[in-house]
Amino acid sequence: MFIQTEPTPNPATLKFLPGQEVLGQRTADFPDAASAAASPLAQRLFEIDGVERVFFGSDFISVTKAEDREWYLLKPAILGVIMEHFTAGRPILTEQAGTGAQTSAEEDSEVVAMIKELLDTRVRPAVAQDGGDIIFHGFEDGVVYLTMQGACSGCPASTATLKMGIENMLRHYIPEVVEVRAVL
Repeated sequence: MFIQTEPTPNPATLKFLPGQEVLGQRTADFPDAASAAASPLAQRLFEIDGVERVFFGSDFISVTKAEDREWYLLKPAILGVIMEHFTAGRPILTEQAGTGAQTSAEEDSEVVAMIKELLDTRVRPAVAQDGGDIIFHGFEDGVVYLTMQGACSGCPASTATLKMGIENMLRHYIPEVVEVRAVL
């Protein structure tokens, strides 16, 4: 098994590409070791001293390191854990793990449907290229509420991405949108 790595705009995060599907259409974000109970792989990665966050995308794993750690020391251990996990055929998430999908009891308004469509078709693929994901939380009084995950969470460029990129695009296509705010 050959695992590629790619840098992300966040210098504290590396993207690991195992050459096969990780979660397909789903994502899972583990901001700390305590949140990793639903993932045997995330638990193993957090056992590596210096790993601070783990994110699973469609075909990649983003790992965020502590500021005082160096990639040349962490990378071999992370690669070993990922390789061993995949070659053993273990599950990424346990059966009881939630899907992380956004569900709504009521039908979306036309504006919300357009926002979600733009996020899914234009924003999410670009953010995934950088090792992250974006989660829609709501639209109220002209404000779109979003959360950046994975490599994008805590990235120095995430505020610029939200304000200058996503906000400008949404405002261009959907006049009802006046602002984008991050949900932490």
